[in-house]
Amino acid sequence: MTGTTATADRHAVLIDRVASGDKAAMAALYHALERPLFAFVQSRLNDPFLSNDILQDVFLDVWRGADRFEARSSVRSWIFGMAWRKVIDVHRASKRLSFSDSLPDQEDESPAALSLIGQEQESRRLRGCMADLKDDHRTAIELAFYHDLGYREISEVMGVPEGTVKTRVFHAKKLLQHCLERSGIKGSVP
Repeated sequence: MTGTTATADRHAVLIDRVASGDKAAMAALYHALERPLFAFVQSRLNDPFLSNDILQDVFLDVWRGADRFEARSSVRSWIFGMAWRKVIDVHRASKRLSFSDSLPDQEDESPAALSLIGQEQESRRLRGCMADLKDDHRTAIELAFYHDLGYREISEVMGVPEGTVKTRVFHAKKLLQHCLERSGIKGSVP
């Protein structure tokens, strides 16, 4: 059994227990998905307080609605889908469309920090290239490569056909490749 399958199976067991009111199972599910879900929401909103509010709302919805989970998708994609829809609702309500993939800068004064300058520059260029992508392309790439979701799961989260997801990922990878090459970074995008 692969790690991904084992994790999905563990999430399925937890959601069944949550549906029967098991608070320990809810805590375990929360701890399993809290960080990747927060990172996903934060990358869409660039507001840690609002992102945390959405995270709490999503898990409250999971607690209240676990008995309605139909297993047509993985638990992870079901929960990411809830978060995606809440992010869209926030943007509709605020009429703002400013997305940022950058995180606050943190200073590292250790000697090892100097050896990471080249990596930081490449990372900055990648973030810049990601920011240049259309939102639907960027979201598909983030879900695939940063959150390890498959095409089927991404289609469920975004509410679009699987073929559309494949096309978005393909085009986004090509756009990233060209952008990175223009920035002086050679190599291939996975």
